Amino acid sequence: MSDLVEHGKLYIGGEWADPAGRDTIEVVSPHTEQVIGRVPHASRADVDRAVAAARTSFASGVWANAPLADRIAVVTRIKDAFAARSEEIAKVISAENGTPFTSGVMVQSLAAMLVWDAALTVARDFPFEERRGGVLGPLLVRREPVGVVAAVVPWNVPQFTAAAKLAPALLAGCSVVLKVSPETPLDAYLLAEIATEAGLPAGVLSILPADREVSEYLVGHPGVDKVSFTGSVAAGKRVMEVAARNLSRVTLELGGKSAAVILPDADLDAAVAGIVPFAWMINGQACVAQTRILAPRSHYDEIAERFTAAASALTVGDPLDPATEIGPLVARRQQQRSLDYIALGQQEGAKVLTGGGRPKGQATGWYVEPTLFGEVANSMRIAREEIFGPVICLLPYDDEAEAVRIANDSDYGLSGSVWTADVDHGIEIARQVRTGTYSVNTFSIDMLGPFGGYKNSGIGREFGPEGFGEYLEHKMIHLPAGA
Repeated sequence: MSDLVEHGKLYIGGEWADPAGRDTIEVVSPHTEQVIGRVPHASRADVDRAVAAARTSFASGVWANAPLADRIAVVTRIKDAFAARSEEIAKVISAENGTPFTSGVMVQSLAAMLVWDAALTVARDFPFEERRGGVLGPLLVRREPVGVVAAVVPWNVPQFTAAAKLAPALLAGCSVVLKVSPETPLDAYLLAEIATEAGLPAGVLSILPADREVSEYLVGHPGVDKVSFTGSVAAGKRVMEVAARNLSRVTLELGGKSAAVILPDADLDAAVAGIVPFAWMINGQACVAQTRILAPRSHYDEIAERFTAAASALTVGDPLDPATEIGPLVARRQQQRSLDYIALGQQEGAKVLTGGGRPKGQATGWYVEPTLFGEVANSMRIAREEIFGPVICLLPYDDEAEAVRIANDSDYGLSGSVWTADVDHGIEIARQVRTGTYSVNTFSIDMLGPFGGYKNSGIGREFGPEGFGEYLEHKMIHLPAGA
């Protein structure tokens, strides 16, 4: 993005409206450190307008009571627009947060399209109403839209996380106020264009770029029935606390410190090739990243050598360069956070196998080298705390029981993987690890299955029928005998 992108209005209730205040957000390129965009900073007054529009649209039934086929038609147009504009969306996000464009097309934009598509699949066959026998007579059980949803999304995968909330919420019949991160508001304007062109009725969707203070005001707004949040554990706990004032329903998708367990019989070529992209994905800024690699002590040196070579070979540079595999971190604070953890790891006694600082040859930008630590104990902070940067830990284990114990010895439980020649044995390991998503000889998140975390990694689920149900209330209607 060579030209400054400026937007002077906010998307409130499906219309472009003047902001209530004069504050703006400057979007800074993490590669050049130059301002690349400027948008209004939504205020509390803008939140009030957006929630009012959502409440009005929901009460009118224009969307909530529309035939499911009509909602499906609109959302299908949104999904198709994501497919048609995938490169444009990925390029904007790469400029905003540093995701390498080559992988960003899939990770950022096409992945969002797949979320919309999967939600459509779920909605077509979802049991919104069913009859069942009760103890005292026949029952009619209805699943109705929860109401007005406050959706708060982060900067690392802004459209993917927005789709995870918007797609089921809209298909369920809810009205939504989407609060986007001040680091990545520009791609949200593309979403607003897509929603308008798709034909969403007035009031059903608002999109507000704002900081944490305004986000908290939205989460605690009495006009909000449901909050869906993706972000850090600390912020998620605060969201839950604020939403509790109104007993708003809450879904939280939070952090992770996931373990990839390599068993002694694993194909090491396949394991390294499969783990590396998902250890350093989005420059290490992914909640599901495989940030702890567990290696059997009998193969530890060979595995360390292989991962060191693979990490050292990753190309660092301009996120818009097709050759780039690792781009800059989203902000200077994230760069410093990673560098601080690298220093901490060395103080704790871990050994830097590769990386460990700022890359040479990058005059500007918030870059950190892909870094791999060896000789890591699971008690070290670098193995326990979510760094959210390109810093990976390699930990040895003596036997399978210890591998499972280390994998489970975490405050998090979001994802993980196991690598083995025996898939059935891999499934046995998966059953023992306390985490919401697990993979055998691969790593993926399937949008037709439930995604979410154990422990501090969150509450509730996204994707699949389970995630769809997060945006519905259950109503039981007693019927007379014989009905």
